[in-house]
Formats: sequence, structure tokens, C-alpha cells
Amino acid sequence: MQNIKILNMDIYITKDYDEMSKKAAEVVASVVKEKENPILGLATGGTPAGLYKELIAMNKAGEIDFSKTSAFNLDEYYPISKESDQSYYYFMRENLFKHINIDTDKTYIPDGSAEDVEKESEAFDKLVRDTGGVDMQILGIGTNGHIAFNEPADNFPTKTQKVNLTESTIEDNARFFDNIDDVPKEAITMGIGTIMNSKRIIMLASGANKAEAIKETVLGNVRPQLPASILQFHKDVTIILDEAAAKDLLESL
Repeated sequence: MQNIKILNMDIYITKDYDEMSKKAAEVVASVVKEKENPILGLATGGTPAGLYKELIAMNKAGEIDFSKTSAFNLDEYYPISKESDQSYYYFMRENLFKHINIDTDKTYIPDGSAEDVEKESEAFDKLVRDTGGVDMQILGIGTNGHIAFNEPADNFPTKTQKVNLTESTIEDNARFFDNIDDVPKEAITMGIGTIMNSKRIIMLASGANKAEAIKETVLGNVRPQLPASILQFHKDVTIILDEAAAKDLLESL
């Protein structure tokens, strides 16, 4: 495993997805162990699924305790019900929550069926603030550089809000659906301002299709057209990549 430091970013380059997931679990577990009431920010999708499997195994082995942990999820499709097997509520329950000793009353996911999205978004941000803020935020990255569902734009959105998903994001997520037409076109997402208020951030990326976005995130100009580039301004970022996702970055150093 290779470790390099660029700006505020501690970057680990692992052999493959499995090693990436194990290293990520090690980092996340260290936060849960050191905090009395840890607050995690969680992501969904294929990238963190391996991390969650590792955390489940550690919990079942008695190596880590989630009983005092609170968790906030980055986003949720809109409109979608919690009962849908494509909702992020369902994903988190099936891939993490029901397998560990976390109090589900302390797990918070934006409500994809909310009638008043603005009210739901304001309440979500207030809850994050009232709990003391996220100790460690887990992020993936889109091929277009989005974090959470904050898509390339003319500015960095600060607050949780409803957004339109870009065609590239819809295409990337189509693999989870029977048909691309079934992919929701909107989502509720935590804003970049809320993400940047997290005390620590860990970003995971796997696969050659993420290589360009990773290179631009670390070495490119900070710009809202590549939302992840804002991480250059955060004080404590860990990025864990497999070799394929790290290729363009390494070639540019």
C-alpha cells in the first residue's frame, strides 16, 4: 500500500477494491473507538458496500461497538418511499444497520417522500448541527466529480436541498435498476457546506472510470464544475483509492 501526502490530503493507494475497503474500515473504526458518542456521515452505492461489510464483521467479532453511534446519510432519491428496494433507506438497512448494534432511532436519512422538501431539508441540517456535527463523513465520488448528489454547477451549494441529477449520474446509477428509465431524476442531498463542516472526511474511489475525477479533485483548480475539488480546502481529508482509480493522479505527480 502506497501513502502520499498532498496539501491536506492523506492519500492511500491500495491494490484493489478489497484492500481499499479494509483500509477504509480501519480508519472509520478508529473514529468510532476514540469518540464517546461518535457521529458518522454515511454514503450509499457500490463503493462503500465493501467498507460496510468490513465494519459488520468487526462488530460481530466484538472489535467495534456502534451502540452510541449516530449516523447521517448524505442523500436520498426523490420522490421515493422507504419501502422501495431502490431507496437509500432500504440500502442502509440491508447493507449495514440491521447487521450491527446501532440504535436505528439515531440513524437519519433525508425523507424521499416528504411533501415539503424545503422544510425537510432545513430540519435535516438543523439536526446535524444540534448533534454537534459529523465526526467523520464518508464520501464516494461520481465520474463527473460530484459528491453526495451535488452535481457540477456554477456555485457550491451550502445547504441540504432537492437537486436534478445529471445524465451522467443517471447513467452511472442505472446499473442498480432494471431500466435506465426507472432511475429517479431528482434527489435530496446534503449540501457541500454541511459536508465541509465535518471534522474529518474520508473519500473512497475504485475503478478506472473514477481516475480523471480523482486527479482533478486533488490537483485541479477548485471549482464548482468539479464539486469534489472543494475538499482541497478541508483541514483533514483521507482519500483511499485502488490502483485503477489512482492511475491518472500518479501519472501527473
